[in-house]
Amino acid sequence: MNFDDTPQEAEFRARVRSWLAANVPTGLKGELDLSGFGHLHLYSVDRIAAAKAWQKKKFDAGWAALRWPTEYGGAGADPIEQVIWNEEEGVYGKLADPFAIGLGMCGPTVMAWASEAQKRELLPRLAAGEDIWCQLFSEPVAGSDLAGIRTKAVRDGDQWAINGQKIWTSGAHDADWGLLITRTDPTVLKHRGLTMFFVDMKSTGIEVRPIRQMNEESVFNEVYFTDVRISDGQRLGDVGQGWTVALTTLMNERMTLGGLMATGVPQLLDLCTTLETENGLAIDDPQVRSQLAKFAIKASGLQYSAFRSISALSRGQEPGPENSISKLVAGQTMQDVARFGLNLQGEAGLLQDPEYAPDRARFQELLMRSPATRVEGGTDEILRNIIAERVLGLPADIRADKGLPFDKIPTSASAR
Repeated sequence: MNFDDTPQEAEFRARVRSWLAANVPTGLKGELDLSGFGHLHLYSVDRIAAAKAWQKKKFDAGWAALRWPTEYGGAGADPIEQVIWNEEEGVYGKLADPFAIGLGMCGPTVMAWASEAQKRELLPRLAAGEDIWCQLFSEPVAGSDLAGIRTKAVRDGDQWAINGQKIWTSGAHDADWGLLITRTDPTVLKHRGLTMFFVDMKSTGIEVRPIRQMNEESVFNEVYFTDVRISDGQRLGDVGQGWTVALTTLMNERMTLGGLMATGVPQLLDLCTTLETENGLAIDDPQVRSQLAKFAIKASGLQYSAFRSISALSRGQEPGPENSISKLVAGQTMQDVARFGLNLQGEAGLLQDPEYAPDRARFQELLMRSPATRVEGGTDEILRNIIAERVLGLPADIRADKGLPFDKIPTSASAR
């Protein structure tokens, strides 16, 4: 496989570099360098305002949502051009963090299932950074088993009444719109009784409660629905087709998360080339170099796995279950890298005062964030099952609820 640019790609890369050189917000680079995966950290400006400003600037110049069709706010670019853009945008790509779910997961779902009028209304606003989207899937009793959700949607003429609770909803506190999966028929098999909607997050009856994490962030949220009214025109797919619609989102989710997830390997290498230990620079220690080599091999594998997915997209294929591999490996690698970097620094790695710790305890923050990366978008265990069953073709797990209508599935409550 030849990874050198073709003449056309080289010309595209030159145009990208020229525009970025004249337009990137260079004053934010230092803060962006220290901003890790999962949440955009900016101390000098409002992060949402900065993200929207950069997204709008890209949109106005024709660089936003590159692979989307032009009629939906994109540029109709091919996957390789998107890769080139991502490489050249570099650290400034972190400014897209509030839009990652919308651009990577919700947008493709809307594009696949909404009406033409809805696509032309909603997608350009997302591409231009005017709207932020979230994904209202997991519930307190339905995370790994997403088809077990209990949030109800009851039809009332040309409207639906929504009641229930979602949890671990990333970015709901910033979101303008959300993809919402609901149960519309409890008397059929659990996968067949689901229906998908898109919902205005400012609707009456929606309450968002941020969840405080151990790294002092509140990226995830609980979302409560109390008699929320949704027009039937906000339905994506047919009634009862919600699981099929959700699969569109989930396949894009694992590809997006696997591609975006910062493993911390480049940052660890930088640390080792500057960190003084009792025996000299950390990079001069053979054991450190050995561990760095192992991490570099994993990072390289993730990169080439991403290239494989991009090649598939360039052939017109949809994201598949093989993208679970990248998400699984990236999450574990992030946790291992963070732990190794923190151990190298010792107590100094816990300092957040920029006067004494220029990196603001980066590896401590990464370590405390890493468990969430191994849960969101599918737990390690679920991803291993997907890889085993849908990639390797191994026998499926035995499921006790197979063939049972949702309202006949035994629960702990019914057992009492």
